[in-house]
Amino acid sequence: MRSSSPEIAFAGQLADAAGAAIRPYFRNAHGLEAKDDASPVTLADRAAEAAMRALIERAYPDDAIIGEEYGVKEGRSGRAWVLDPIDGTRAFISGRPIFGTLIALMVEGWPMLGVIDQPILKERWLGVMGQPTLFNGAPAATRRCPDLAKALLGTTSPAAFDDSQLHAFEHLDGAVMSTVLGGDCYNYGCVASGWMDIVVEANLKIHDFAALAPVIEGAGGRVCDWAGDPLTADSVGEVIASGDSARVEEIIEALACRGH
Repeated sequence: MRSSSPEIAFAGQLADAAGAAIRPYFRNAHGLEAKDDASPVTLADRAAEAAMRALIERAYPDDAIIGEEYGVKEGRSGRAWVLDPIDGTRAFISGRPIFGTLIALMVEGWPMLGVIDQPILKERWLGVMGQPTLFNGAPAATRRCPDLAKALLGTTSPAAFDDSQLHAFEHLDGAVMSTVLGGDCYNYGCVASGWMDIVVEANLKIHDFAALAPVIEGAGGRVCDWAGDPLTADSVGEVIASGDSARVEEIIEALACRGH
């Protein structure tokens, strides 16, 4: 994807539209409901996704759309826009500005473009495979972490892990300097900007992880699954994001102790 590609500018327009839909509901009446899986959803989630989908359907009618709130619209182009209007709805309803909008463009199942947008703080990470990641228009860079024992690790919630995954995560937790809980997609932006070293999560859906690799890898880090394989549309939702790619094999080794 060329740096002048219209899809890059369009992704920014999608994030702008989502943010405009979200901001009026933040720390305000937001119509909280529980979905069938008991996860929370608000008027802001639905309004933001609806705004983005309308723009995509006008600009790229042959592209597929995969959204958390309104499901899948099939396409004919081999490309899919993957949308999570509010990744971190629990943070949103708590008045904490550490949620974000996730936007990805996948081509034949591979993530080529990713956006992490925090519409309250007005912080935006834009990643395009093969290009430097930008944070609010300036280059973002991960930091080196020469020793896993000095790493700052993040995850949204241990409750998201099954028993074997939790055992593996606890083993990694014991190998790092400190672990931060909460943060959802905002943690990945922090890795891209060099404020955090590692994020490890599991049981994510495609709309949770599709945007991550372009952002992290364009900033100098690496994103993969717990086996070390790249994330694609077929990934199971186990995610490692490391600001220093040299630490990835150690992270995988620490996570390999499931149930032992």
